[in-house]
Amino acid sequence: MGSEQAPTSKGKESSQGLEESSSGEEQRVEKQKGSDLAKSADRVEERSRSSDGKSPGSKQRI
Repeated sequence: MGSEQAPTSKGKESSQGLEESSSGEEQRVEKQKGSDLAKSADRVEERSRSSDGKSPGSKQRI
């Protein structure tokens, strides 16, 4: 949920804090890694392959 969608002011503050924290953590990891982290669908593919070497699509085919 985005901070603009939070129903209360406390929720908006919490959401904003989480966004800032996540952004800072992402920047720190990218700096250590030396390259950008994969985003969205690329991230799903990367995480799936790292767990067992198969793409998400091949796992769903029976």
